[in-house]
Amino acid sequence: MNTLLRRIKTFLFLVPLGLSPSAGWASDWVASVDERSGLPLLMQGGNPAISASLNFWGSNWAWAYMPTEFKVAAPYRYTLAGENKALDFKLSANIQKENQQTLVWDVSLDARSAKQDVIGGGIIFKFDLATLGSEMGDPVLLPDNRGWSWGKTPDRQITMHVEPALAKTYFEKGNKTQLRAFFIEGAITPGVKNFQVTLTIDGDIALGPTSAERFGLVDPKTWPSDKVDWKTSPVDLSFLNEQEKPAGKRGFVKASGEQLLFADNTPARFWGTNLSAYTLFGTPDDAIKQQARRLSALGFNLVRLHHHDSAWVNPNIFGDKKFISNTQQVSAEAQAKLDWWIKCLKDEGIYVWLDLHVGRTLKDGDNIYGFDEIRKGKDEASLKGYAYVNITIQQAMKRFAEAYLTHVNPHTGLTYKDDPAIAAVLITNENDITHHFGNALLPDKKVPDHNAIYMSEAENFARQHNLPKNKIWRAWEHGPSKLFLNDLEQRFNVDMIQHLRELGVKVPIATTSTWGGNGLSSLPALTAGDVIDVHSYGGAGQLEKNPLSSDGMLHWIAAGQVAGKPLTVTEWNAEPFPTPDRHTLPLYMAGMASHQGWDAMMQYAYSQERLTERRISASNWHAYNDPALLATLPAAALMYRRGDIREALTTYVFAPTTSTLFNQQITPKNSVALRTAVEKGKLQIAMPYTTELPWLEQSTFSSQAQVINDPRQSLLNAGASESTTDTGELKRNWRKGIYTINTARTLAATGWIGGESIVLGALNIQVNTPNASVAVQSMDSTPVGQSRNLLISLGTRAVPRDGKKTPFYVEPLEGTLTLQAPEGLKLFTPGILAQMKELPVTYSDGRYTIKLDDRQMSNWLFLR
Repeated sequence: MNTLLRRIKTFLFLVPLGLSPSAGWASDWVASVDERSGLPLLMQGGNPAISASLNFWGSNWAWAYMPTEFKVAAPYRYTLAGENKALDFKLSANIQKENQQTLVWDVSLDARSAKQDVIGGGIIFKFDLATLGSEMGDPVLLPDNRGWSWGKTPDRQITMHVEPALAKTYFEKGNKTQLRAFFIEGAITPGVKNFQVTLTIDGDIALGPTSAERFGLVDPKTWPSDKVDWKTSPVDLSFLNEQEKPAGKRGFVKASGEQLLFADNTPARFWGTNLSAYTLFGTPDDAIKQQARRLSALGFNLVRLHHHDSAWVNPNIFGDKKFISNTQQVSAEAQAKLDWWIKCLKDEGIYVWLDLHVGRTLKDGDNIYGFDEIRKGKDEASLKGYAYVNITIQQAMKRFAEAYLTHVNPHTGLTYKDDPAIAAVLITNENDITHHFGNALLPDKKVPDHNAIYMSEAENFARQHNLPKNKIWRAWEHGPSKLFLNDLEQRFNVDMIQHLRELGVKVPIATTSTWGGNGLSSLPALTAGDVIDVHSYGGAGQLEKNPLSSDGMLHWIAAGQVAGKPLTVTEWNAEPFPTPDRHTLPLYMAGMASHQGWDAMMQYAYSQERLTERRISASNWHAYNDPALLATLPAAALMYRRGDIREALTTYVFAPTTSTLFNQQITPKNSVALRTAVEKGKLQIAMPYTTELPWLEQSTFSSQAQVINDPRQSLLNAGASESTTDTGELKRNWRKGIYTINTARTLAATGWIGGESIVLGALNIQVNTPNASVAVQSMDSTPVGQSRNLLISLGTRAVPRDGKKTPFYVEPLEGTLTLQAPEGLKLFTPGILAQMKELPVTYSDGRYTIKLDDRQMSNWLFLR
């Protein structure tokens, strides 16, 4: 069949053509071209309302992969090109905005050979009906395969009209969230055919630029290269750890109510990161000692040792995969590396978090019951999900925990379990059955041995509590199954915790984490542990998430704060790499964590490659050499650990009934109460009394707390564009995408601050760079305006070289900082005293004026 996408015309309600790419929008509804697909993207409050992708299939639904390349040629002018080798056609498109209501795609689909029995393909549209269905209704197909329309009223109507008619338009069966608009169906004949596709959007919608246009159309290769030395730190915050050397001197960490304390009852507040995989076992001993010093200088006081057992890491804690037939023994050589890491970190006042299971895969030699059915035809098998019903897997996990934790570190003379420098342990990483891996045990998963145990446990639970047997095992549904799954997971947790306590483990134990879309119904089982642990990953634009309609990564963390339990975060980051505004995350994360009173924050990851001269690469998992993250990580550490930001004055407790908690999916995505409460005060989740779960302790909380029962209750006024915390120190304007911190010792602004004039106490920020971070901090106990020792942290985009190589290209921050401070100070760049370069600065009327440009490019400055 001969097919050509010639002309996709998009009529949109636009803002004026001269609108600055970094300006805030008057509407929460913003349409643009998606840089990932070259197709329309409609955002509402920071989350996608409509997204689109190109998808094609050959005969029998054989996937016909179609890579595309999207480029920004000029403001609001784009190109899209791709080749589908399986179906033998090329696609090219010139895209441009013609006026304030029109965006046009001129697309050519050049079919070079005949193909028969093709399923077809074209544009797949996805609609966020879960969030917007009640407001917008369902999308409706236009007659004769000529497109679709979405919107209840003319105030916000979206219509896609096609001439000539498409080959086929249809919704996925029983699912109006996905619509397929096929340009190809049945057969392809050589040649070209034209289509004109018009997308009309009316109402309060702005047409916005792409992400690249917002950040600025500059070739990163024109920027200076970063000057990050991966062996040393540009700033020295090691004084924060000076009174803690060696780690553990205050005794074992303990959980007390919602707080982590040391044995001497002083608060334990941890700003941490992860050392992962090859970093653990491939870093030379001298580099380990060096990196421990660097981690302390960067402000970290907690490190999690992660992916020590994962099968993709070779060698791992079990040794070289080529020479082992089981995972019964711990490699002495691998353990020796961890011993040295722990010793060196401890010497620098840095505590260690140990995981007992991350990615261990079982082997035939492990003698696991039902191994053949869970190996899925491979030589090894994951234990996730299966561990909850398979006693031989549980025994294997206990044997490893005993060998690991009772091992004597020759450098400290202590077993891991007896070393107070070990702050906490995690039983199993990202391995819950309440949301993720319960489905692995279902009847259709071809694991009859494991399913038999699972179904027997389900029937026993149903019989014991008079619940319907035909509902109790249905792991994918809310209702009785969530009661059963929590009970099954909790019994596993209690057994594993008891084993660890019998071994002599004294520190807090986390069971697994709430992660990857887990709702509140996954929290009860986690309360068996001493802390609730959370993982949260976000994408670009976290500061622009409108809490009235959209969820951000920090909302998901907040939804894990169970009343009466400390909250830890062993993983936070943004993806995909390199997210252009990732420099904003440390300040935003530390600000929210301080206000909420969270106890331990661990960025993922400092590194998961061997730390040697020849192994330096750019990655989402290598913060150690990433100038975008390093620009603000020390500032965040100083602010968080020093307690510059006050904890919330108001506590909001979401207190669901048993029915509310277990019978419906409640997450930050669908609950405005969870999202808006954290913008003002501290959010806690209360556990209800539940007859079927006698082990679940009903939460108690202050009588002064404001109780929320309805997940749909908003704590912000409709139409709000910003929020200020109840302490007045933190403000986020999601329309502008700006976050500010205004305290005595830390003044900071991050996000789309270009072109704004931001005044924070003694600091005035006026920069031209569209998206940036600026933080000014007193390095002593005095307020910023009185200090004679100030750290200035500057964050911008950092782009790796082709092939994800280092050094990075770093965007210069251009603008002016005006700062009130005592007379007689000088401005320096980082370095050893003899190497510090003095920069020009003027002083007038009690204020310093600091000019920022590419000639004095540095992510850190010191005014002393």
